[in-house]
Parts: sequence; C-alpha cells; structure tokens
Amino acid sequence: MTTTAPAASTASAGTTAITNIAALVTNDPSLGDGTPLGLIQDAAVVIDGDRVAWVGESSKAPATDNAVDAGGRAVIPGFVDSHSHLVFAGDRTQEFNARMSGRAYSAGGIRTTVAATRAATDAQLDGNVARYLAEALRQGTTTMETKSGYGLTVEDEARALRIAREHTDEVTYLGAHIVPPDHADDPAAYVDLVTGPMLDACAPYARWIDVFCEEGAFDGDQARAILTAGRAKGLIPRVHANQLSYGPGVRLAVELGAASADHCTHLTDADVDALAHGPTVATLLPGAEFSTRADWPDARRLLDAGATVALSTDCNPGSSFTSSMPFCVALAVRDMGLTPDEAVWSATAGGAAALRRSDVGRIASGARADLALLDAPSHVHLAYRPGVPLVSAVWRGGRRVH
Repeated sequence: MTTTAPAASTASAGTTAITNIAALVTNDPSLGDGTPLGLIQDAAVVIDGDRVAWVGESSKAPATDNAVDAGGRAVIPGFVDSHSHLVFAGDRTQEFNARMSGRAYSAGGIRTTVAATRAATDAQLDGNVARYLAEALRQGTTTMETKSGYGLTVEDEARALRIAREHTDEVTYLGAHIVPPDHADDPAAYVDLVTGPMLDACAPYARWIDVFCEEGAFDGDQARAILTAGRAKGLIPRVHANQLSYGPGVRLAVELGAASADHCTHLTDADVDALAHGPTVATLLPGAEFSTRADWPDARRLLDAGATVALSTDCNPGSSFTSSMPFCVALAVRDMGLTPDEAVWSATAGGAAALRRSDVGRIASGARADLALLDAPSHVHLAYRPGVPLVSAVWRGGRRVH
C-alpha cells in the first residue's frame, strides 16, 4: 500500500545501514527513551529489502552491504497523510481570495471543483494526482490516502477512484461529499444513488467509504444509511465530522466503528468522551482552519481525555490547498495545543492508526522502511523552523526515492 511518484532509486542490492543519526524517532516506546516517540540518540537503522531489519545505537549496528552517513541529523518515520482529496481539476483561487477578504467558508464551494473535474480528461486528473503525490513525497510523506468526491455521478466517481487506485491503495469512496446541483430538489434520490448504483461501481476500487456529515451536506440519518451500505459492501467507514458546526458526525463515527472522524472542530463533552472510549481516531486537519480562518480544533482537550489524534493535510483545492505535513505539524504545535513530540507522533503513528496500519508510521524491526532524513539535529525543528524545507532525503519501502 504505497503512494507512487516519479523518483529514481539510489539504493543498492543487499542491506543498508543509515548511521550517525543524531536523534531517531521510532514511535516504539519499547525502544530508546521509553516515550511514545521511542527516541534513540546517536542511532542507526538497518534496511533489508523493503523492511527495517534493526534499530539501535550507532556503535552497535551490525555489518551491512551498504552504508549511509546521516551526518548527525535526525530521522523520523515517513509521514502518513490519512486524509486528502487529490482527484480534481481547476483551483479556487478567487474563492480563497474572497475568503481572505472576509467571506465565510461553506461547503457549497465544492460545486465549483465538481464542474471542473467532470470536464477534465483522465490524463489531466491522473497527472494532477501524480503531481501532488510527488510534491508530498519531497516533504516526507510516504503513505497517502485520497478520496473521490468531485465527480458525483456514477461514471465520474468510479473514474476518480480508478485513477486514484493507480497511485495508492488507500482509496476512499466519497460520493457523499455534497448533494450535486442536479439532485438539489431531491436529496433522497441522490442518497439512493450513492448507496446503490454508485456504490456498486465504486466499491471495487476503494478500501474506505466516507461521508460529509454536516449542515449543507448530509444529516445524521443520511450519513448512517450511506456508511451502513458501504460497510455491507466491505468498505470501512470514515467520517467528515463536526467541521463547521456541532452535529452527530463524531458520535455516529464511533457508533459505527469508523476508523476516523476527521476535522473534529466543534466537539461537545459527549463527543470527546466517545472518541476517548471508542476505536475511532480523531484526525485533525490544521490546514483547513488556516485556510478558512475557522476556529482551531482543541487537540489538547482530546489528548488529555485519552483520544488518539492524527494529523493530516486535507489537501484539496478549496479549504486546504497544501500537501505539506511539516506545515501541519507546525500549525498543530502553534495553534492546537500539541507539543512537538505529540505533533510528530500524530503525523506519523497517528496517521497510521487512522488507516489501521501497523506496518507504517514507525521505525522498528519488521516495519516497512519508510524514513525521512531531516536537515536538522532534532524532529523538534519541524515546528521550531516552520516553512523551511527540512526533509533532505526520503526512503520508501527501502528505496531512496528523494
């Protein structure tokens, strides 16, 4: 389950040791300093094929066929971006400009992208997905989920998922993004389409099913019907929940065993309690708040209650046109109450939890060898030096791809 992007491998056959790592984030609390980051100082990582074979202190590294000197820099797991919308055409520059001049954000702007996406060719959409994945890879993202949701017809939604599936296995069916204009007078008929012919056409390409449960999109009853139908087809639920207002999305996600409830901006005490005591990860998307000047989610409140928190970019042309996980880490530290350690964990292991993956988001024996080398001595620099391109090398599946 990997993302793809044009990049040349510099790996040689055999085993490779990356040594002289100033600080290695493993996300394995049984290693290193025993914290959730499992931080090892003066560390080394041994890669064998596409897997991590060994981690520990650099002085104890076993002999390998190849060696890479990290030069006293930090290494972290590749970022796991568990929420994006990459299959689209056009942009919404004018909408963003207007919003920055005082207009409020609403879900209705999605219709602009729907029109542009329907008009685009397969080659244009495929090229856009490849471009944004390559952009994310350069910034250390080695696993990326993406959704449909800008087609909203049977043909266009299936096309979006088919194109997405060429680039990543983490594909989400989001026919329930909004009710399109051609069904504005009969939303119930559109729900029937989403749960019937559209689902039948899209399920073979997707792992997940999502719904935008929000005023102006789909209410709780509609969302329940859509997610239940998807689950019956073998798709795992996730939910756009409580972004613009208080509502039923979070508690519905927990009730249905959704992998994640995404946004989580407006939460009651009951919502927080449900996330803290259920299986659902609270995925926070700081790029959306940055780009809409909305209230920030209270990550501190969620963590203190015992919820699992993930960070993601929500890369999309309307409300969060960024593919940069380092940027989102910095925002989460500055404006959402996370410490640098918590933000890096949420952007790696947290994202893996939101995708129900145990093979990514950590650097430990048996994990997939997805690593990012930072041009800095510590992972803290991701928040300490915001906006600076700190990712100097990336390994994905054991191959050096950037």
